[in-house]
Amino acid sequence: MTAETIMHVVFLEPSFPRNQREFVRALRAVGASVTAIGEGSAAALDEELKGWLDGYEQVPSVTNGEALLDAVRRIQSRGWVDRLEATVEAHIMPCAWVREQASIPGTSTRTAWLCRDKPAMKDALRDAGIATAQSVGTADIAEARRFVDRVGFPVILKPRDGAGAAGTFRADDPISLDAAIQGSGLADGAGVAVEEFVEGHEGFLDTLTVGGVVAHEFVSHYYPGVLEAMRERWISPQILTTNQIDGDANYDELRTMARRVIEALGVETSATHMEWFFGPKGLKFSEIGCRPPGVRMWDVYAAANEIDIYREWAHLIVHGTAEQRPSRRYAGGMIALRPDQDGEHVGASGVEEMQRLHGEHLIDVHIPAPGTPTQGVEAGYMANGWVRARHEDYDTLRSILDWIGENVRLRAR
Repeated sequence: MTAETIMHVVFLEPSFPRNQREFVRALRAVGASVTAIGEGSAAALDEELKGWLDGYEQVPSVTNGEALLDAVRRIQSRGWVDRLEATVEAHIMPCAWVREQASIPGTSTRTAWLCRDKPAMKDALRDAGIATAQSVGTADIAEARRFVDRVGFPVILKPRDGAGAAGTFRADDPISLDAAIQGSGLADGAGVAVEEFVEGHEGFLDTLTVGGVVAHEFVSHYYPGVLEAMRERWISPQILTTNQIDGDANYDELRTMARRVIEALGVETSATHMEWFFGPKGLKFSEIGCRPPGVRMWDVYAAANEIDIYREWAHLIVHGTAEQRPSRRYAGGMIALRPDQDGEHVGASGVEEMQRLHGEHLIDVHIPAPGTPTQGVEAGYMANGWVRARHEDYDTLRSILDWIGENVRLRAR
């Protein structure tokens, strides 16, 4: 890039979570000028992060649209802004609103809303002929009960704009439906999504998309499904990404559906994260986010495919073209490790044997330090301990992660 053609990208919240800094690093690496907006002070930024930035604006909350717009207006008063980017679920909608107010290209409020509000999302996709669970968005208990009477048990109640399994309740009968109505907040007037429960294997497909065209895609599988994984302490849940997506006819239907979803929702240049089920009723779309996946799965993709995926995202944003090609050399995955009880971590067993037997295949390992407070099962895959690994063979990688789940133990008191 010459000085005359340097793209100026404003990036939302460079400090938290920790891997947010990687997006800033990558934008700078591909030649962009980067200004960041965050909640912390500029003085609190570390020197490396400061070195990647050409400017910084502090706001009270990065989810406050008016505060974001004021910050962007201040940045625009100093010079042209080409892009405004966000990669965290809660930031996507306010960021889209600010784009439209400030006449900055990028994901529209329509697309952001459809990728955030689950009932609206499913209505749009059903209109496009894409198979998805029956659902309704409501704040009315009577309407929710009528929906359940029509579709039958089991059903799921969850926030209209939730992510993952957070705040999700399954009801298998009238008694558990009453409990779900209370637990979801519907009893207090909160709007929720009520959905038909779709039986089957659960996974996700992530893309990097430019101008509505998929430039890169990665397919991953949950073992077991998310709802079960977030409810049972004894489970050490796994997520695996396959290295057999290219040329594998088994994934053709999924890849086709992903492209139809992207078109129907108007996704242009963005990362996406699409959940799906496959079971007795065939392939069903679940939900999509206009952002990268959670639990730092991009780090797994990078290690499995021998690419700098953050740089690739940045190159697509700044230059509109792909720079790297995923090697597909490895399958990659992670397994969550949970303490035997709540309290504080006191140690772990089996770690040395894991390193001896499988060390060459490990990407990284996190074992909480003694004295660290434990977090509940519902806090997610990276709440306590975890291991990430890769192997040329998908089934062998599953066996390695199974061994880790059976033999590495976190202890708490």
